[in-house]
Amino acid sequence: MSERSEERKALFQTSWGAPVKRVYGTDDLPEGLPERLGEPGKPPFTRGVHPTMYRGRLWTMRQYAGFGSAAETNKRYRYLLDQGQTGLSVAFDLPTQMGYDPDAALARIEVGKVGVSIAGLEDMADLFDAIPLDRVSTSMTINATASILLALYIAVARRQGVASDRLSGTVQNDILKEYIARGTYIFPPAPSMRLVTDMFAYCRALVPRWNTISISGYHMREAGSTAVQEVAFTLANAIAYVEAARAAGLEVDSFAPQLSFFFNAHNNLLEEVAKFRAARRLWARIMRERCGARDPRSMMLRFHAQTAGSMLTAQQPENNVVRVTVQALAAVLGGCQSLHTNSMDEALALPSERSVRIALRTQQILAYESGAGDTVDPLGGSFAVERLTADIEAEAEAYIRTIDDLGGAVAAIPFMQREIQDAAYTWQRQVEDKTRVVVGVNELVSDDGAGEGLFQLDAGIAQALAERIERFRRSRDGARASRALDALESAARGRDNLMPRIVDAVEASATLGEICDRLRAVFGVHQPSVTF
Repeated sequence: MSERSEERKALFQTSWGAPVKRVYGTDDLPEGLPERLGEPGKPPFTRGVHPTMYRGRLWTMRQYAGFGSAAETNKRYRYLLDQGQTGLSVAFDLPTQMGYDPDAALARIEVGKVGVSIAGLEDMADLFDAIPLDRVSTSMTINATASILLALYIAVARRQGVASDRLSGTVQNDILKEYIARGTYIFPPAPSMRLVTDMFAYCRALVPRWNTISISGYHMREAGSTAVQEVAFTLANAIAYVEAARAAGLEVDSFAPQLSFFFNAHNNLLEEVAKFRAARRLWARIMRERCGARDPRSMMLRFHAQTAGSMLTAQQPENNVVRVTVQALAAVLGGCQSLHTNSMDEALALPSERSVRIALRTQQILAYESGAGDTVDPLGGSFAVERLTADIEAEAEAYIRTIDDLGGAVAAIPFMQREIQDAAYTWQRQVEDKTRVVVGVNELVSDDGAGEGLFQLDAGIAQALAERIERFRRSRDGARASRALDALESAARGRDNLMPRIVDAVEASATLGEICDRLRAVFGVHQPSVTF
């Protein structure tokens, strides 16, 4: 391993297969660079969305967390806040994501395993017990049931005496990427898009500080996409959301400032920095030229980054600390607004307190010791970074034109799926033939004792939560819950905004599964087409 073989030298290329030059110089700088760069805080935002960036305020440090019961997860949140975390990020279990209560037959085997189980108002109250919701920013990674979880959050805030207009945070609410790459969808695309745009309108009026969507490239990159595909497919989905909102009668500058994005921070440092810069510049141009935005805030691409879970290895898990540091540095140098750093043991289990503390400390060392945030866009002007930024922008724009020709993001779902599958296959083949080295996996392998000291979930959690939701239903005013569910179903059959009805339903103690069942009865369930 002291020298790179001829086969590995041939892999000096970008994630999308373009060659990486030995050295970059003035000839590689794009034409019109000063205008394309601009100033930080001004369109086209290549150099960042705020004039002072981290000199004025550091990125929000979020650690994505959730497991088992709401009460147990609340303990982890309070621990992280005590350790200096500056924002919460909620991971929900699969039944919650798919619209099932924990006592549903389809849910039992998955309750609490990959996130926290939230079925009703009492669960949400337990999740945020002793956490003042007017003083913390909360991100919720939830899509098909996003409107219900936001409604529960609003209801809990009201219990605390916190008005909706004082709440700040983000709900992912990006259903298109579920059809493309992740799979936790419930309803067909048309009613799913209705739920998204209903939330846009509701929050514009009543929850103005809330980011109503986090348009996600993260999961497409986890599924194997290239950096170019991550940018292109994310922005194509964003265009679809903007167009759906405009078709629903919303003015672009009335909702676009509440849009946010979610990207993957992958392994290749310079490529990732360029990716974030290219995405900002391209989105500003799309919003101005294509969508007619006039408010500069509508042109800002504000994004949360998470380090690449798919790049964590079960072998030699301590190496993941180094990988996460490189990925987090890329996000910071690329100008993220918030960041989650994965824990070293997440390829094996839910993270332990020790490993999640190390992951948080990684962000804090970057913030307070590295100097990476002292200068705005510190790699701006680099021959290599500017060339990569321009190339990613151009390649992503070409993909978007292809998606437009296919009829837009919804119609192009099978195309995007195939492109990601092809990219994932190429990457895996390179790992297997060792032209791409993964340290500790296909080279530099050792017996590392992986699996020691891992977090263990309570084996009885599913039964306990099933019994809890049954008690909850018995103790509520059943007639009031039924009336609220009837009103929701009636609204779903019409054209009224569904968010007020969903808020009414959760405040009447209707459960997440009951609400989804009523919506399934009206909207049906999405049946994916099989492509090869």
